[in-house]
This record gives sequence, C-alpha cells and structure tokens, in this order.
Amino acid sequence: MEPFINRIINEDAANALSKLPPNSVDLTVTSPPYDDIREYKGYNFDCLTIVKELFRVTKAGGVVVWIVGDSTTNGSESGTSFRQALMFMENGFKLHDTMIYEKNTSSFPSKRTGTRYTQIFEYMFVFCKGKISTTNLICDKPNKWAGHTNWGKNTTRLRNGDLQETSDIKPVPDFSPRNNIWHYNVGKGFNSSDKESHEHPAIFPEKLAEDHILTWSNEGDIVLDLFSGSGTTCKMAKKNNRRYIGIEISEEYCKLSEGIIAKY
Repeated sequence: MEPFINRIINEDAANALSKLPPNSVDLTVTSPPYDDIREYKGYNFDCLTIVKELFRVTKAGGVVVWIVGDSTTNGSESGTSFRQALMFMENGFKLHDTMIYEKNTSSFPSKRTGTRYTQIFEYMFVFCKGKISTTNLICDKPNKWAGHTNWGKNTTRLRNGDLQETSDIKPVPDFSPRNNIWHYNVGKGFNSSDKESHEHPAIFPEKLAEDHILTWSNEGDIVLDLFSGSGTTCKMAKKNNRRYIGIEISEEYCKLSEGIIAKY
C-alpha cells in the first residue's frame, strides 16, 4: 500500500483502483465528471466498474461520499445521480445518508420567462460498507433552548406509554449536529485558498471536503479521491493529518495538484 500513499496517481481511475489492495481505504470523497456539464478532456468512465472497485478497496465500515448532479437535456433532468446511487446499493454499499450540497448562487439563474427554478444544489450520497465505523458529527447548530431541561417535573415515557418522573434528563446542549443540507459559498475566493486551483473547471469548496473528512475519518486514516482534479480532497486530508491517495487521468491537473499540496 505504501507506494500509493500521499501521491497523485496519473492514471485512469478504474486501472488505478485495481492496483490498490482490498479493504485498504477508510474514506473516499469524490465528484465524478457527470453528464458533460463541464468539458473534462473528453474523459468518460464506466460507473459500474468504478463502484465494484470502490467496494473492493473500501474497508469494512468505510465510507464513500459521492458528489453528483444532473444535467437537463430536451426538457428532462438526466437522473444520472439516482441511477448511480442505486448502482452503489445494488453492488454492496448501504446508502447511509442522502445529503445536499447547496450553493449560494448559480451560473444559470432562472428567468421570469423560464420553466424551472434556479438549480443550486448537488447530491452528496454517503455510502458505507457494512456498519459504519467512524462518525464525528459536526455540532455547530445553535440550540435556542441551550441550558434548559423541560419545565415542571422531568419525566420520561415508559414502553407502556406511562410517564415516569426522572432526574437523569440533561440540559439542552449549546450546539447540536448540523442538518444534512450543507451550504457553501462558491466561486473564486470561496472554493479554494489557492488561486491555482481555479485552473480546474469544476472544483468544489475545500471546506466541503474538509467537513466530510472530519466527519467520516480519523487522523492517520487513508482518504481517497479517484477524480482528484486540482487536489482539493487530498489537500484537506493532508492539512487534517490524514494520509491521501489521489487519482487523476489528466497529467496537467496532476502537476497542478501536486504543486498545491506541496505547499502544505
């Protein structure tokens, strides 16, 4: 495994994955090139092969975060996201959570004369291999009633429906786990702190990658991005004391990401 650690591998994703040992990756955070929404060197991928390889290399209890959206063609959304999610489930993964990556703006806002509302989100499907092993939920949602218990007597409801007085009810904490819709500002100055990253046509915010890395992995774990682009996932893995493996078919983007990651 060591030859692959902390490297960006310049190779087709399926070929590179086939060389990784089974049950070796703790977390994958990736966004595939989908529906030709962005021109990507003419590259396409065989999703079924990728899914099977991901299942093979993911550790028991490991997680794959698959960030994907749909294009609209001939008046219909493609449904690519749903087909891919079902493909993961049909090939061994459990759908642990269907999350939303909400953007603050859109490149194509709706017009008053349009036929659909402005599209500002992508799916973040969180798949796990068996029973999930690591969850460090981010607790940054303020609680209105922080510090309070309930008014009057503290009670708990028994299985038969009766209320029983109790003294073990804890006060409401200051913060609770956030919701599963994550909002990020997008665009230059928001997606990355490295100006070079914006040479890639479709980067996602580095905070998005970091939030998933912090949630689904621990320090020292191996984090994979098989469509690593400008290296956002790998950079944030390194910054948070994880080991990383990046796979990228474009030699240009490999060199770009290696230069960015080397600064950290």
